Amino acid sequence: TLSDSHRGIWVFAEQRDGIFKNVDFELLSKGRELADTLKTELSAVCLGHNMNDIDRLLDYGTDKVYLVDNPALATNQEDFYVSELIRLIREHKPEIFLAGATSLGRSLIPRVAAILRTGMSADCTGLDIDMAKRELLQTKPAFGGNILAIITCPESRPQIASVRPRVFKATPGSNRGGRIIKVDFQKEAVSSRTKLL
Repeated sequence: TLSDSHRGIWVFAEQRDGIFKNVDFELLSKGRELADTLKTELSAVCLGHNMNDIDRLLDYGTDKVYLVDNPALATNQEDFYVSELIRLIREHKPEIFLAGATSLGRSLIPRVAAILRTGMSADCTGLDIDMAKRELLQTKPAFGGNILAIITCPESRPQIASVRPRVFKATPGSNRGGRIIKVDFQKEAVSSRTKLL
């Protein structure tokens, strides 16, 4: 079954100029709670260059940090980010993938979901788990914010959601002795884009 082949919760740890976004820590805090419910691991995935503060990701109960460090990733090159995320997700098969609904997250994560042929909810304001089905319950405003819709993704994995910043509280202090796993960047996997001059 789907839930047997995919395990773990991943958070996209977005950075700009080597500095993490606050939403990363909010999502790791919520991700730890969800991972405990599912009795599974919490991982962060970070794409960047010269990330000085990488250990900080471990202060939120993270079991693993997948770090792809390369000069080509310093400036949020979306094509590189998409190909690296898809490669890592296909290899490690997380069941849930969370990202901040930032300007980068809003353009990047739908592309990842589309290529992986899985469902995605954007701009979520709540996340919970249906334990019977191991499904992520994704809450988001609908109809102009007048009602809250709960969305699930029963047919495919990972279940992908982007979450608005400042929805969840960042609560450090649960360092579990997680480890940082350095992953080589695979530039040749990127499809080239045509430039109009």
